[in-house]
Amino acid sequence: MRRRRRGRRGRLPIQPEISTIPEARKMIPEPSSEGEQIFLDAAEFEAIKLVDYDGMYQEQAGQIMGVSRGTIWRFLQSGRSKIVQSILEARPLVLRVDEESDNLQE
Repeated sequence: MRRRRRGRRGRLPIQPEISTIPEARKMIPEPSSEGEQIFLDAAEFEAIKLVDYDGMYQEQAGQIMGVSRGTIWRFLQSGRSKIVQSILEARPLVLRVDEESDNLQE
């Protein structure tokens, strides 16, 4: 997965390390609405998995992913808001994964 800058200036973001990719890549609500899909980045998924599912602290998750605690916080904030938006608006949630990424841990 290639992270992009949000503005024009500054350094490119560090590519976080991703340990696992789930088999299910898409969640479709029932009944489904006509809204557009919401895309969850692999880094957002990994941060949510490490902190919320595995019960790690943000600092520990940052060390595993190779990014700062602040970056983990931003991944969590963005990912959680996408999940809630998908549930409330009955829109499909799709995991966006770049399987050719160099940052996928074996």
